[in-house]
Amino acid sequence: MKKIYFASDQHFGAPTPELSLPREKKFVAWLDEVKEDAEAIFLLGDLFDFWFEYKTVVPKGFVRILGKLAEIRDSGIPIYFFVGNHDLWMNDYFETELNIPVYHDNKEFTFNGKTFLIGHGDGKGPGDKGYKRMKKVFTNPFSKWLFRWLHPDVGVSLAQYLSVKNKLISGDEDIKFLGEEKEWLILYAKRKLETKHYNYFVFGHRHLPMIRSVGENSEYVNLGDWIGYFTYGVFDGEKFELHEFKK
Repeated sequence: MKKIYFASDQHFGAPTPELSLPREKKFVAWLDEVKEDAEAIFLLGDLFDFWFEYKTVVPKGFVRILGKLAEIRDSGIPIYFFVGNHDLWMNDYFETELNIPVYHDNKEFTFNGKTFLIGHGDGKGPGDKGYKRMKKVFTNPFSKWLFRWLHPDVGVSLAQYLSVKNKLISGDEDIKFLGEEKEWLILYAKRKLETKHYNYFVFGHRHLPMIRSVGENSEYVNLGDWIGYFTYGVFDGEKFELHEFKK
């Protein structure tokens, strides 16, 4: 089989569009490279540092990213997008414009007989309590309705400012390994294994690249980010590895 590629937490647009641009170009170069042997590409959330879809308006910018995704998808390579905590207000723009399905929670996949549970990872496990409270507010339909009444120039600018400043929302206030007894996504994976076996749990959100055994023939993978690590995951049909894109 060809390879399955995974990437997460690009946070394009942060801290400013100008400083984000080199990272965007690097990610486009990565997409150009992996499209040559990709069976599918998974983007596990926080592609943008902020995203909100008004009825007829989406945030300005990101044309290189969107154009490259459209090109790859039009070539026949499946792309799957999972919303993160920064782009959780994504609606149907990716589906209608790019033919890319959008998932708002974990989803199971099977590749070459290996089972995967894939998602962004925010709000899972026993920790992250502050964010869990915030997420209930952000995902409330009334909250989205209120925000939509703000003019896009005001709403997007305000949200982008808060997104960069608020480390609690960003989920990257502490990007160091806390130990298996405190890493809440590892605890979440182990709890899921009590009821069903998965070969791989693949998440983002933590901004910390790692692969850890969580059970017999079962691994937890965190993809890292495209801010400091520029890491991505690749499954070749037999094994899952993390790599750093250095170009």
